[in-house]
Amino acid sequence: MLQSLVTAAEKRVRLRTRLATGDLLVVPGAFNPLSAKLIERKHFDGVYVSGAVLAADLGLPDIGLTTLSEVAARSAQIARVTDLPTLVDADTGFGEPMNVARTVQVLEDSGVAGLHLEDQVNPKRCGHLDGKQVVDEGTAIRRIRAAVTARRDSNLLVMARTDIRAVEGLSAAVARSKALVDAGADAIFPEAMMDLHEFETIRAAVDVPILANMTEFGKSALFTTSQLANVGINIIIYPVSLLRLAMGVAARALEAIETEGSLASMLDQMQDRAELYDLLDYESYNAYDSSIFNFDVPR
Repeated sequence: MLQSLVTAAEKRVRLRTRLATGDLLVVPGAFNPLSAKLIERKHFDGVYVSGAVLAADLGLPDIGLTTLSEVAARSAQIARVTDLPTLVDADTGFGEPMNVARTVQVLEDSGVAGLHLEDQVNPKRCGHLDGKQVVDEGTAIRRIRAAVTARRDSNLLVMARTDIRAVEGLSAAVARSKALVDAGADAIFPEAMMDLHEFETIRAAVDVPILANMTEFGKSALFTTSQLANVGINIIIYPVSLLRLAMGVAARALEAIETEGSLASMLDQMQDRAELYDLLDYESYNAYDSSIFNFDVPR
């Protein structure tokens, strides 16, 4: 009720423990706290907070317009309601090394179990758009060093994302990944890989966990969990999927109102009242109310 009883520190330990086993962790993206509760209900391994989703939720494109305070607030809202570890997209760290350090501490305070920082220039753009630019290796290394130095909980997972594949090719992505691990990154997120061979190449180059981004309509094909597990991937995220599905159904619902004058034809696509109340755990709130307000007012 109200919030998870699992502390942020324990969630970080759980994430580290699972990654150490070599298991594949499947981590869908939540577009709000309620969807995070649904991800947990469906027995996934973690919850992802996407920068692209947060930007879209604010009616903005994913081009570096969101702020640290907005990301931290949404991360805290989501991490608060689930026992699962929360992994958050920290973009470029909202500035250079000193800003990165502050970003890490603010997000650590929000209760997340891990975050990733990328090597794009400021302002960044969606990793699956053309025309990206990346910083030089020295700048990318300084960001990661600032991040790992700034964290106060050593179990906070600091992941390095590199977007260099789309700019300079796979060999550059291998070299950049190695440099980021040497700088202290706990895991690598190679963005916009073109095929399974490319993921496998990154896997062979580094000895830390690797994340695969299975976003729809992007540069990467939509590989199955089995295919990615077979090439050594450790974490799969589906960052925008639930938002895209929700918005797709919402658009069709608005069209039904306009053309049919009712939503009766779409009831089977809705979460019904009982399912929603169960997900929100209404019964616990009722029981709590009864245990607290168990007196009569004198008359």
